[in-house]
Amino acid sequence: MKDWMDYYKGKRVLLTGHTGFKGTWMTKMLLMTGAEVTGYSLDPPTDPGIFTLSGMEKEIRSVKGDVRDREHLLQVFGETKPQVVFHLAAQPIVRESYRDPVTTYETNVMGTVNILEAVRLNDCTETFLNVTTDKVYHNNEWAWGYRETDPLDGFDPYSNSKSCSELVTHSYKNSFFAGGTPAISTARAGNVIGGGDFAKDRIIPDCIRAAMKKEPIPVRNPHSTRPFQHVLEPLAAYLMIAAAQAEDSRYAGYYNVGPDEEDCVNTGTLVDIFCEAWGEGQTWENHFSGGPHEAGLLKLDCSLIKSVFHWKPVWHIREAVEKTVSWTRAWNEGADVQKVMERQIREFMECRRSQDPER
Repeated sequence: MKDWMDYYKGKRVLLTGHTGFKGTWMTKMLLMTGAEVTGYSLDPPTDPGIFTLSGMEKEIRSVKGDVRDREHLLQVFGETKPQVVFHLAAQPIVRESYRDPVTTYETNVMGTVNILEAVRLNDCTETFLNVTTDKVYHNNEWAWGYRETDPLDGFDPYSNSKSCSELVTHSYKNSFFAGGTPAISTARAGNVIGGGDFAKDRIIPDCIRAAMKKEPIPVRNPHSTRPFQHVLEPLAAYLMIAAAQAEDSRYAGYYNVGPDEEDCVNTGTLVDIFCEAWGEGQTWENHFSGGPHEAGLLKLDCSLIKSVFHWKPVWHIREAVEKTVSWTRAWNEGADVQKVMERQIREFMECRRSQDPER
């Protein structure tokens, strides 16, 4: 298959959730391919936020909209006539899902229904990718990674709503798009880190906030193990899957996108790596106090995407943390955030190509 970047040049792309952390990085990657991007999302979820800091709104058609508003979404879809659709819009925080389960389900389940309805009622889309999470699986807290064939049954409202989003996608695919047009996949990514994530109740943003205040980092659960990866790892995989299935619908499926075994570390280890990268004598404190249930051990088996696409991660956990710290220091020093993003994307893609010279 040719380089996925070639596929997107001149393509009309609709990206939901474009004002979020992952959505902003995805927007920048798409712009670098030459795609015509329309974003559909609520206002940036944090202040400060990477979407605003990067000035990305000036680069694309940015539509303020809620994926729960089907009529508005259909209107925008009809105006845009996207050939490619990436669905990233979500309520993504586990603890917030305990505080507000109704909004979580409305956004993550009915939002998926609404975007798939827009695809169903229009004949312009070639390829659709729904981004879910590693937390869709029924978690037995076992030491090996979950495979795409394992049962879906997330525990908390966030994880469970994403399991439902997967099932909605499967149903629409079987009921309305069984012929393979448009090609439809879901991607289940591990925990992402990177510059510009300012969300609450996420470990790296918590680290950055404490470090910038020159305070010890409060760590809520240092023993929980997660598949941490730099944000560019899954985004590049999403672009690759969507482009591949557009050319050959046999590539459509359900894919785990996570790090290698060595990068599935517990939160305490991740914070140790952050403190080393940040320097300045940065420390952390164990603030474990129970709280709502969150998975203690969660890993992904990424054998399928490796086998089908010869895909493999580019940056290991230390490099991912170092890139995050580098971005944060550049932002704090007043650098052009979008240029920093572009530089890191180019570095990532160069490393990726050096691993696989045929691409």
